[in-house]
Amino acid sequence: MKLLLDKLTKNLSRLSDYLIAFGPFGLFAVAVLDSSFVPLPSSADALMLLLTAAHPRWMVFYAIVATAGSTFGCWLLYCASRRAGRRALNRFSESKQKRVKELIDRYDVLSVLVASLLPPPFPFKLFVITAGVFRFSLTRFVVAIVVGRGFRFLLEGYFAVRYGAQAKVFLAKYYPWIGLGLAVLIIAGFLTRTLWKRRSNSGVEASLEAGN
Repeated sequence: MKLLLDKLTKNLSRLSDYLIAFGPFGLFAVAVLDSSFVPLPSSADALMLLLTAAHPRWMVFYAIVATAGSTFGCWLLYCASRRAGRRALNRFSESKQKRVKELIDRYDVLSVLVASLLPPPFPFKLFVITAGVFRFSLTRFVVAIVVGRGFRFLLEGYFAVRYGAQAKVFLAKYYPWIGLGLAVLIIAGFLTRTLWKRRSNSGVEASLEAGN
């Protein structure tokens, strides 16, 4: 079975190389494959950079196409994971499974959004599979993917417009730090909002008690 899966993966990887020649249609197809069942690390990102550097005016369109493909691929993996149940998690260690489950339980949609921003080798697909296995809200899941992937592809497009062919080198060097910085800012904003909300609620409760 493993040999069959490895062979299928290799054939699909070759297919992704072939699809690159089809511009935005190829970008959509590669993004679907990369986000679903085929491990193609950074293929959609590389094609996004390549196409945008060649046609800067189409940057936003390419980002939309890549986001749509990635979202569709994640949806496919999410649905398959819901059907497969815990068997879908067997390829990951129990410690990773537990950690990701705790993050999703604690931070909800925020954890999926942050995961969708971070580059490989961050185990993004584990978040998608976990969300499916434990039946995380499909609506919130899709919103998180669209926002996270959309921001990521727009950011890549911006650097491709600004730096051209050198954008790939720049992002390979700095994107892990950029992604980590964005994750920290998002989490800090979430925590600040939560604390502010708690203080506001406490103030309201105190006022009500004083009035009584």
